[in-house]
This record gives sequence, C-alpha cells and structure tokens, in this order.
Amino acid sequence: MLAAIDRGVPREEVARIFSVSVPTIKRWLKRRRETGHVEAKPIPGRPSVKGVALEGWLPSHLRENDDLTLEEHREAFEEAHGGMAVSASTVGRAITRLPGGWALKKSPG
Repeated sequence: MLAAIDRGVPREEVARIFSVSVPTIKRWLKRRRETGHVEAKPIPGRPSVKGVALEGWLPSHLRENDDLTLEEHREAFEEAHGGMAVSASTVGRAITRLPGGWALKKSPG
C-alpha cells in the first residue's frame, strides 16, 4: 500500500483500492517516517507469567507424557509450579503455539 503512495498514486485512490481510511494511510506514513518501518507495535503490558512458565515447562513434559489429556497436563503443571492455577484451555493454547505440531488429547481414550 505504501509502495503505491511512493509511486505517486493519490492517497484517496490508495485508500479506496486497499479499503482503508486516509487517516490510516497518514498514520502508517508517519510511523514509517519516525521509525523506518511500519511493523506493528508490541502489545503493551507486562509479559504473561503463566505463559512464560508454560513455554519453558511444556516441551520436556510433553516428551515424557505425550498421552495425557489437557486436564492432566494442567494438573501436572499446577503441581510442578506450586499451585499456579491455569485452565485446560490455557494449556491447550500453549501447546498449539509450540513448534512440532503436538496433538491435543482433550478426553481420556
């Protein structure tokens, strides 16, 4: 989109072609001018304590216990981390973010 602006296409036409507003184009141009790129800004706030703990703990735990359900993984995490409470959904999302394509077992087989 910014390449079209750089080639001289009017902002209004670029906005119509790419289905964005002219103020959005202005914000992106300003961001590129100030930072040198238009990458998204990091999400504000502190990092997730549980997420970091899960990312560090899960790979080795999954290699040793690949047949557990999400609920069983959740219970094991809480035991290993002094009762730090997480939901089975949180464990499932953390597993899907891991490289290696771990299968999710949601109920006992």
